[in-house]
Amino acid sequence: MTVCLVAVALAACREPDPDSERLVVPAGATLDQIADTLAVHDVIRWPALFVLYVRLQGADKKLKAGIYDFPRGASWSVALEILVMGRVAEGVTLPEGWRIAEIANRIGPIAGLSPDSAAERLLDAALADSLGAPGPTLEGYLFPATYEVRLGERLESIAALLFARYRQLWTPARRARLDSLGISEREAVTLASIIQAESRWEDEMPLISAVFHNRLRQEMRLQADPTVRYALPPNTPLRYTDIDSLTDHPYNTYSHDGLPPGPICSPGEAAIDAALHPAPVDYLFFVARQDGRHEFSRTFGEHRGAIERNRPR
Repeated sequence: MTVCLVAVALAACREPDPDSERLVVPAGATLDQIADTLAVHDVIRWPALFVLYVRLQGADKKLKAGIYDFPRGASWSVALEILVMGRVAEGVTLPEGWRIAEIANRIGPIAGLSPDSAAERLLDAALADSLGAPGPTLEGYLFPATYEVRLGERLESIAALLFARYRQLWTPARRARLDSLGISEREAVTLASIIQAESRWEDEMPLISAVFHNRLRQEMRLQADPTVRYALPPNTPLRYTDIDSLTDHPYNTYSHDGLPPGPICSPGEAAIDAALHPAPVDYLFFVARQDGRHEFSRTFGEHRGAIERNRPR
């Protein structure tokens, strides 16, 4: 017991890491469950000893449910203070380019659901239909932004909030642009999602958009790696053997003409505007450079040279 108490004292005095992890502590969660969650997300170490520490502080009945930002590597005293004082995080942020599988990890626990269960419900076409989304599911239409969401809110209500923010994006000017391009809202958002997945740089997005518009106009396949990656489980590295093994998958733009059936992630405003306003260039190819930007080409011969120049050495 003496060894345990020494370990408790040392861990309680550790300095926190400035990086933080946003976690949901649902109503009714036990101390053991909370400790295990904190440990899995690298907030604390030695969850069993943390449980002992909390009980020694007489705080095991004082922990509050909520959405919290915990410093990674936090001291036990800091983690406990957050849980007891109820320092609830301000809002839930959904980054640009996230898939529903990733969004569900963040909002599912808020609604009292496992991420898998939340993802299954968010990908239900009936939910998309009930909200009036272009479809085929809500993928691509849960707008990336920061939201104020109450713990215990129904998943459908959260989805409606995110979709309402997406709907605000479609001003009369953007809808007029859709008409002038002769494309549907679903097609525009699908293209925007691919642009979002292809580039981290907003100034490149109109150029990438131009490549895809030009290829579609010339009836060339898009051959966009992110669409193949969408056919794989989240966070799975793309191997070029996957392009061949997923030949029949409708999101494989190497083997299927035109756009895929729907968006592959949630694009931000810049990507949507890029899809609506491609740059006035005649590029047909691009390849990633070592710095994450891209080199653009007009012919396949130029593209092969760009590939060779940007090949890792």
